[in-house]
Amino acid sequence: MPVELRSDTMTRPSPAMRRAMAAAEVGDDVFREDPTVNRLQERVADMLGREAALFVPSGTQGNLSCLLGHELPRGSEVLLESNAHIINHENNGITGIGGLLPRAVKAEVDGILAPEQVEAAIQPDHPTAAPTRLLCLENSCNHAGGTVYEPERTRALCDLAHRRGLRVHLDGARLFNAATALGCTPAEAAGPVDSLSFCFSKGLGAPVGSIVVGSRDFIRNVRRYRQMCGGQMRQVGVLAAAAEVALDESPPLLVQDHENARLLAETLNDLPGVALIAEQRTNILIFSVEGTGRSAPECVEALRKENVLCLDVSPVHIRLVTHRDVSPEETAQAAEALVRVFGG
Repeated sequence: MPVELRSDTMTRPSPAMRRAMAAAEVGDDVFREDPTVNRLQERVADMLGREAALFVPSGTQGNLSCLLGHELPRGSEVLLESNAHIINHENNGITGIGGLLPRAVKAEVDGILAPEQVEAAIQPDHPTAAPTRLLCLENSCNHAGGTVYEPERTRALCDLAHRRGLRVHLDGARLFNAATALGCTPAEAAGPVDSLSFCFSKGLGAPVGSIVVGSRDFIRNVRRYRQMCGGQMRQVGVLAAAAEVALDESPPLLVQDHENARLLAETLNDLPGVALIAEQRTNILIFSVEGTGRSAPECVEALRKENVLCLDVSPVHIRLVTHRDVSPEETAQAAEALVRVFGG
């Protein structure tokens, strides 16, 4: 069997998840009568120190529902780091559906925005300028190579945004990976943002689902926009049950995922012609193969022949993602394959 390093979305439901799904107590969530999803939403809201939460089918819908839920005037500007998932991999719903204008800000280091960069990007109050209304952060930062915002930086950005009249949304698709790397709780890793979403189906290993968290009034808005986007579901407890198990099982396993990524990073650091774009912090590694004289797709194919599956994310960059279905032994096999492909 190949070692699956394309994404942490490739995990299979654990036996406990499958049992919980089969046994889940369900009701109609449109009527708010599904006890399993209600319990999950209350648990997550409490865990993150917020008033309410809402289960959604995907991270993309979670982010879009939050953008809509803030009910900003059409044409408002949203600040995001230039490699943010929201503007690169969510089919431009921010504009096509939300009617909002993204302004990309290039972080100077590791995909992490600095307060002075955000301050400089906020539009002046002028009739010819689109008003800046929202700041979106991402933690961990996927396309920066799994880097993380330190809680102090997140607080500083939120303080600045709120002082300037902006709200803050956090795309926390891999929030639990960020918290593990930082040695803090998910609530501390999220910081004082106004809204956030995180995925059950990435590092936490559930088969489906994400969740949006915020104030009670905000979640009331998001519920309406979830319906508008086609995300309202009926007996959703069969999915929420797996998410509950993921919250029980998976956070302690993330430490091993990060250790596995560290082994791969150490291997890559010793190989000629390749270079990590950022120091390893979580379960994502992105490295350049420009120095090898080969393209990323060529290298991906060479690794596939060595029974390692990975992803080219640009003509010269490859991504590796560790997860709960990749053992330390399989990670060692992948490291050996990297040596064979890139070791010269």
